[in-house]
Amino acid sequence: MNLSKRGEYGLRAMIYLARNAGQDGRLTISQIAEGENIPGKYLEQILLSLKNAGLLQSKMGTHGGYYLAQPPEEITLGQIKRILDGPIAPIRCVSQMAYEQCGCPDPETCGLRLVMKDVRDAISEILDDRTLADMMSVR
Repeated sequence: MNLSKRGEYGLRAMIYLARNAGQDGRLTISQIAEGENIPGKYLEQILLSLKNAGLLQSKMGTHGGYYLAQPPEEITLGQIKRILDGPIAPIRCVSQMAYEQCGCPDPETCGLRLVMKDVRDAISEILDDRTLADMMSVR
């Protein structure tokens, strides 16, 4: 698994949004960018991807901004990571999202494949078990 800057910034932005949204739940790109020290133009692209995937919504205008499309208890870190960075699996032959057959003679007994599957399962278990609500209480 690789967490890119895009993935890191997206996770930080979503946690910030969950933690700091006001009564209306909206924050502007500049508020999030300033609060998390993320370049605004890059953050705009990231938030658009999360919006297109259904995790965020936005409102235009004077009191506009981005807000969570679901309660923080329903959005997992795994969802965000997969949207922004793709599969969690360290090699494609153990991926559940982007499986590709490997070149080993017997995938069922391949030691490397079996270990990488355990790695994928452990990372997925952690990221899919943690929600934005969980992260709101972590400082």
